[in-house]
Amino acid sequence: MSKEKIVLAYSGGLDTSCLIPWLKENYNNADIIAVCGNVGQGKETDGLEEKALKTGASKLYIEDLTEEFITDAVFPCVKANAVYEGKYLLGTSMARPIIAKRLVEIAQKEGAKYIAHGATGKGNDQVRFELTIKALAPDIKIIAPWRLDTWKMSSRDDEIAYLAERGIPFPVKKDDSYSRDRNIWHISHEGLELEDPANEPNYEHLLKLGVSPEKAPNTPEYVTIDFEKGIPIKINGEAMSPVKLVETLNEIGGRNGIGIADICENRVVGMKSRGVYETPGGTILYYAHRELEYLTLDKQTQSWNEINSNKFTELVYSGEWYTPLRESLSAYFDSVNEVVTGQVKLKLYKGNIIPAGSTSPYSLYNASIASFTTGELYNHKDADGFINLFGLPLKVRAMMKQNLNK
Repeated sequence: MSKEKIVLAYSGGLDTSCLIPWLKENYNNADIIAVCGNVGQGKETDGLEEKALKTGASKLYIEDLTEEFITDAVFPCVKANAVYEGKYLLGTSMARPIIAKRLVEIAQKEGAKYIAHGATGKGNDQVRFELTIKALAPDIKIIAPWRLDTWKMSSRDDEIAYLAERGIPFPVKKDDSYSRDRNIWHISHEGLELEDPANEPNYEHLLKLGVSPEKAPNTPEYVTIDFEKGIPIKINGEAMSPVKLVETLNEIGGRNGIGIADICENRVVGMKSRGVYETPGGTILYYAHRELEYLTLDKQTQSWNEINSNKFTELVYSGEWYTPLRESLSAYFDSVNEVVTGQVKLKLYKGNIIPAGSTSPYSLYNASIASFTTGELYNHKDADGFINLFGLPLKVRAMMKQNLNK
């Protein structure tokens, strides 16, 4: 009789290293097929195959999803100006559905009935992984050990001891034990001094993608970004692939102290969570995109974008990517961004982004109308009738109040 197969979302970190032997022990020595979705986490994928096989996995897939992540998740979020609670640029939120989709595809290819993940019962990721799996493969069963009574480990020390008992060494740096999530878009930091919102983050110890504003150069750096239908295509006049474009902006933003966000956010499961996010390139990209929208979108569309953007952001944060509403909102933003084409120039200085000029063939700015010098297209006298009608409700209400006071 063949053994069951379990596909495991695998990072090579402490949690997922414990999960491989734990799943084998608790699921009748099942074949564990580890899957690492590479969304640009860099050297974190080095040596994963040896590590996975040593801890008991039958095989390891390392799937390069970096470009798919940018084109299928990041760019739609840029088009929607999706920022959670005013600060968080959704780096982890956007990546999880892309990874979970590949988990489903490999589970179907391997004939696995189960997908397992190491997300805790307190976090957002359990929701994001599982909603994607339910949306794409409702027949696949989900194993979430942190929510099971049979999972007895409650701390990093417990997990290290569990591996040691099984002869599996796992080096851990005690002085740098922030909980981090990294991909090509961002890196998040939680834990240590960040667990108390009263503490200032130790940026000297914490930052990975750039420097603090204090350490940034004393001279500003200019950058130009070209967009076509809401999608960035060039940096400083050079056409780039999506991956190279984001990497280049990360380097530029990082050295100028851009994109460091300290937030106490509302998790999907209801609790407050404090973390620091580094999103240097993404912060520049979002800023540039909005600058171009200011130039090209009419008032009603720009106003309605704010409403749709808030709902879109909520869906992405909560893992509701593969839903009819998110897909419909993306179609809306695709349409809106048809005119978001042009070039934006920005000045970067010690953590600040300062507009330095924008151009677009779809610009709605008309100098003849907007100039303080009277042009042919605008007659000041036209404002008389407009203000009388626009202010009519206010005038009627004031007359009513006067009559009541008599």
